[in-house]
Amino acid sequence: MVEPTATDPRERETELGPDDTPAAAPEEESSGPVIRDRRRIDPETGRVREPEPRQGGEDAAAGTDGEGGDTADAGAGAELATAQARIQELVGDLQRLQAEYVNYRRRVERDRSLARDLAVAGVMESLLPVLDDLHLARQHGDLESGPFAAIADKLETTLGRFGLVRYGEAGETFDPTVHDALMHTQAELAEGTTDTTVVQVMQPGYRCGDRLLRAARVAVADPS
Repeated sequence: MVEPTATDPRERETELGPDDTPAAAPEEESSGPVIRDRRRIDPETGRVREPEPRQGGEDAAAGTDGEGGDTADAGAGAELATAQARIQELVGDLQRLQAEYVNYRRRVERDRSLARDLAVAGVMESLLPVLDDLHLARQHGDLESGPFAAIADKLETTLGRFGLVRYGEAGETFDPTVHDALMHTQAELAEGTTDTTVVQVMQPGYRCGDRLLRAARVAVADPS
């Protein structure tokens, strides 16, 4: 009677299968659910975790998100272009308003200056009879000295500061724009004179700046 021999465990692991290949050891079955910690804050260190690389279906979802991102970028670009166009329109409106305001200020200043000149000219024109009397009195020697002469000088000096100028002298060339010829006479003129000349000033003329208050009333003569 043959006694069974003990089989070595190592020999048992290398037993051949039906196709003379080592029999594969049975895989251990996993037990229990798989738990993945997807918290962004590490509870142990308190730091933000780096995102894990996506695989499989997550990559497909990422592709879908990429297309949505392109659409969002296109929409943002369109909104940016619209905003820039609106900004350009508002800047143009602001520039037009500024130009209109500058023109308005210029018109106001010009009108103010014109109103001032008209007011000064109106006052001086009302004083012309007084100035004529002073001029005649000075020609007759009545204002050579005395308090009235000082008053007349002060008045004429003050009006001169506002631009009042008296003109009209014998020997001037006749100018119909500033002279009013009341008489035309025969008179001896200076040799070489070829133009009609003022020979007598009956009443001087006055101007205030560029404004003519009154033309000089004169007598003229033609060259022989």
